[in-house]
Amino acid sequence: MATKPPIRTLSGFSSGGSNPLYMLESLVEPLVMVFVLWGLFIYTENRIPMSIFITSIVLFSISFPSGAKIRKGFAKMCRDVIGQWLVIATFLLTFAYITRYITLYSEKLILAWLIVTPVAQIIALQLLKWASPKLIEWQGPRQNTLIIGLNEQGLLLADNLKRDYYQRINILGFFEDRAPNRLPHIDSYPVLGSLNELSHYLKSHTVHKLYIALPMSSHPRILKLLDDLKDTTASIYFVPDIFVTDLIQGRVSDVNGIPVVSVCDTPFTGMDGFIKRTADILFSLLVLILISPILIGIAIAVKLTSPGPVIFKQRRYGLDGQQILVYKFRSMTVTEDGATVTQATRNDQRITPLGAFLRKTSLDELPQFINVLQGRMSVVGPRPHAVAHNEEYRKLIKGYMVRHKVKPGITGWAQVNGFRGETDTLEKMEQRVHYDLEYLRNWSPRLDMLIVAKTIWLTIVGQDGAY
Repeated sequence: MATKPPIRTLSGFSSGGSNPLYMLESLVEPLVMVFVLWGLFIYTENRIPMSIFITSIVLFSISFPSGAKIRKGFAKMCRDVIGQWLVIATFLLTFAYITRYITLYSEKLILAWLIVTPVAQIIALQLLKWASPKLIEWQGPRQNTLIIGLNEQGLLLADNLKRDYYQRINILGFFEDRAPNRLPHIDSYPVLGSLNELSHYLKSHTVHKLYIALPMSSHPRILKLLDDLKDTTASIYFVPDIFVTDLIQGRVSDVNGIPVVSVCDTPFTGMDGFIKRTADILFSLLVLILISPILIGIAIAVKLTSPGPVIFKQRRYGLDGQQILVYKFRSMTVTEDGATVTQATRNDQRITPLGAFLRKTSLDELPQFINVLQGRMSVVGPRPHAVAHNEEYRKLIKGYMVRHKVKPGITGWAQVNGFRGETDTLEKMEQRVHYDLEYLRNWSPRLDMLIVAKTIWLTIVGQDGAY
């Protein structure tokens, strides 16, 4: 049985992102990748070719920010560095091989780059880890912190602050108005008093930070509390209870100086959107050029082995829930695209012998690279479902339509995690949607590369559920 998705936490709102140590860590790996590359060429050729400068820009853009690793154990840190490097290096070498740029450089230099880079990254991260306690100490004394509201978001916040590797936080406790018998039983944090006692406590104790985690339904009480706190020097933060909901790309921004909170948004805005679209176009063009003989061969085989069109066009939901036409090689004796569409099942009699092979190997999906060039789809994203299935599941699964905040993909995070093919139970579709939403929350160019790499591997070794 599939496991239930984890409860959404406040980790996406950690203050670590603006912390100097976190920013330094985010830069270490990308800079090491670039400097190792430059160093090898300066050592071997006494120059840095223009093609390497361009490669360096690509390398930095797909690896920054590199993520938090120094908080992990040495073995896990090494595993993450090597795994990430294998994905990035595979894509760069594949591109260099296809474009023949790889012939410009010696095999010894390329091998040295592949070996030295992850070793240098691990050494740099370990040095940063050894220095991190002193760097954290330089930020100043421990920050005494109070949390107002002993509830779900307050406890989540306290746990996240306690685990924050990048700051020196000392949680003094909670202030709460409710009677003790109405409060959750906790041993980790003391309840220091009611809200009426907060002002006196602040005058007699040194408090640096104060987080208000009261529900938004307590609006009058929050306004009164903020008015009472004007006499304190503590930094005050408001953590509304929307932060424990299923946020997609949750972040704080402003509209002409007015703060706004993003509850559900696309990850592909600004430069991220440009990177995503550029990668889609370049990758799709490259793939279509390379596989054009295969496309012609499959088209002839489909036409000769069963009556009907070569290309099956089906209406599906695309970006923002707009209907699009998605192309596939026809793998069945029927071309359903009406109000009712029956999913393919194991031993489905509608699937042709050639179609069974095409579906098992995902070769039937290849025409969708044309959809990518048209701008209807992306290489990586939530798989598009037939309109009839969307209309069915949007009524049954909460947040189902949120997956349409981005263009649908040829492959996706759900597919490489085992949720490909038939979804014969509601729970399977819920899990697929869960993975789709996780993709929206955590998108990065590295994640796209990982999904493509895993898709290629699963296509080679085979995957259950593909029929």
